[in-house]
Amino acid sequence: MRWITRPGWPGNLLAMAAGALTTPALAPFDLWPLALVALGLFYLGLRELSPRQALWRGWCYGFGLFAAGTWWIYVSIHTYGGASALLAGGLMLLFFAAIAWFFALPAWAWARWLRRSEAPLADALGFAALWLAQEAFRGWFLTGFPWLYSGYSQLDGPLAGLAPLGGMWLISFSLALTAALLCNLYRLRERKSFLAIGVVLLLAPWVIGLALKGHAWTQPSGAPLKIAAIQGNVEQSLKWDPAQLNAQLALYRDMTFSSKQVDVIVWPETAVPVLKESAQGYLDMMSSFASDRHSALITGVPVREVVHQQRRYFNGITVVGEGDGTYFKQKLVPFGEYVPLQDMLRGVIEFFDLPMSDFARGPEDQPLLQAKGYQFAPLICYEVVYPELSASLAAKSDALLTISNDTWFGRSIGPLQHLQMAQMRALEAGRWMIRSTNNGVTALIDPFGQITTQIPQFERGILYGEVVPMQQLTPYLQWRSWPLVILCTLLLGWALLASRIARTV
Repeated sequence: MRWITRPGWPGNLLAMAAGALTTPALAPFDLWPLALVALGLFYLGLRELSPRQALWRGWCYGFGLFAAGTWWIYVSIHTYGGASALLAGGLMLLFFAAIAWFFALPAWAWARWLRRSEAPLADALGFAALWLAQEAFRGWFLTGFPWLYSGYSQLDGPLAGLAPLGGMWLISFSLALTAALLCNLYRLRERKSFLAIGVVLLLAPWVIGLALKGHAWTQPSGAPLKIAAIQGNVEQSLKWDPAQLNAQLALYRDMTFSSKQVDVIVWPETAVPVLKESAQGYLDMMSSFASDRHSALITGVPVREVVHQQRRYFNGITVVGEGDGTYFKQKLVPFGEYVPLQDMLRGVIEFFDLPMSDFARGPEDQPLLQAKGYQFAPLICYEVVYPELSASLAAKSDALLTISNDTWFGRSIGPLQHLQMAQMRALEAGRWMIRSTNNGVTALIDPFGQITTQIPQFERGILYGEVVPMQQLTPYLQWRSWPLVILCTLLLGWALLASRIARTV
């Protein structure tokens, strides 16, 4: 235990290992107690350090977290980005080193201003508030990287019932508070009143979570819709090859023509790998087919539009047949869909010139997609990992829809992590979700975040099932994260003020 609490590289290496423990707590391993162990070790590791020492301890934790949980970035850069193994490895390590600062700076702030060793109960509350602030900031700064949040570990755990109350954020806060309180129980024994409060705070999230698990916050607003989601399983190396365009269009056409009659047909992200204007004749043909079947067809397709007298390209999703609407992706993947500092980086290596890496960000407050008289909240690939964006769209919807192309992840754990986050969005919103991907996992997810049917990865097929349009709002969709934001702001303000008073006395 002393190794993790005292300064030095043994403790830093243990912090790195603690960060890595978060990965097996998430999909596809789902060993959720390890999330508590990781948080507890991180909290203990900052207990006796100076601000400078805490800075590097936090950096080591972050490096271990992302090295263990996002190593699939190497697959994207090397296998599909055309970079050599050495260069891909170097870029991957550079990414881990840079993003680890999201943990280094809060650790420094904790040791510098917020830590209250003399008040273990307040210390635990302050740590939980800072942890949530770190996760929220990481999901916002420079478009954000909201991956590997500890709250996702509870999708099938005891705290899952908290998701409709306060989203994944409330679960993360509860995990951090639980870990810190467990570490402080022996210190709270000295004062029975504080011990009683600590035990109540420790048990309350778990009791409430278990009591609300499976509670239906929303109700059906119509009859079930029959769904067909098509998984084409097109190799990424062929995806943007002009010589393969007709073959891909024929693939989705023929699979759709041979499908059973349903209400809604869904194709994955960029299933039509050519600009919408160039594929209009093809889309008109598919629209006629869908209308004849009294169906709506939803597909991913890139779109070019003139905005402020400039041609801009958007990663889009559109509806034909018995539906209407086109949506442009708002949250873009850095280097995959746009290149930061592109004047400097384009042309340096092939990775910075990936096909369709010049997309523009779609506007806010876009209308939802309409299909068969219902409103579908559209989320394209990366967007489903943003809780607040998803909630803002879900609150106006009858059902959720996400399309993706996870081929970039190869056979890594990345697609399964992505799927888990989509499941959490359904649980938070209390709505069904249709998830259509190029090579897996295509699935239907119920309002409790559980998969009802799916197509395995790397298989070509058509997924059939039903989704039920839902009405009413979960507390999270109604209030979003504002109650938790206010609480954490008060807790951090209290910790900062108390720390300053303690230093002046």
